[in-house]
Amino acid sequence: MTDPRPADPPRTQLDDTELRVLAFERDWADRVGNREAAIRSEFGVSPARYYQMLYALLESPLAVRHDPLLVRRLQRLRDARRRARARTFLTESQDRTD
Repeated sequence: MTDPRPADPPRTQLDDTELRVLAFERDWADRVGNREAAIRSEFGVSPARYYQMLYALLESPLAVRHDPLLVRRLQRLRDARRRARARTFLTESQDRTD
């Protein structure tokens, strides 16, 4: 049976929170202080929830269109952290099996 409700139209722009997240990331290099405290103060969420929002945003074509240099830089940093964690995991698991 099909759903009688119409599908939401595709989004054409970022919402206010997404724009604030990108602005926060763009401006963070100029800030001094505790990043986790700034995240809680600015967004009212835990750092873990903020990074979930940020990483989801980095997958959005709308975000890439809005600020391609920033989003691609953040994607590179995210990917480098993932590779570093994978290397650490592999190294630790090899140490246990030796």
